[in-house]
Amino acid sequence: MNQNVFKQMLKEKNLKVTRQRQLVLELMGDHPGEHLTAEDIYGLARERVPEIGLATIYRTLQVLVELQVIDKISFDDGFARYELRQAAGEEGLSRHHHHHAICSRCGAVYSFEEDLLDNLEESLLERLGFLVLDHEVKLFGYCKSCREQMKEEDLN
Repeated sequence: MNQNVFKQMLKEKNLKVTRQRQLVLELMGDHPGEHLTAEDIYGLARERVPEIGLATIYRTLQVLVELQVIDKISFDDGFARYELRQAAGEEGLSRHHHHHAICSRCGAVYSFEEDLLDNLEESLLERLGFLVLDHEVKLFGYCKSCREQMKEEDLN
């Protein structure tokens, strides 16, 4: 996200433009497509600003989630993870997130952007008058590598 757009968003919400907020957003931008924990971000931030505190990182992440600049996601592994929200051109932030396939054995996470729920959303609107604003899909299974390892283990 452009820093000027970010600064404007903060000002519109009567929030201060701080070095820490800019740093966290910059770090997130440096790691696109990654699903970083607060601790991951803290480690990266300390490389640039050694005196930054973990509590500052948590507060900053909460502000960025509330501004819908980043998404907070869980892969049911006990950690909250954060990623930049996908931009949608002139209209601002995207309506839908990308989705995730998670290996239940090794924990590998694969992101995909195919939105196969459009028909379901249209049906909900037509039949029930329910307008879907957002959704999140997490698929759990086994990656190719783990399936091959499991096949090898079964043969032994």
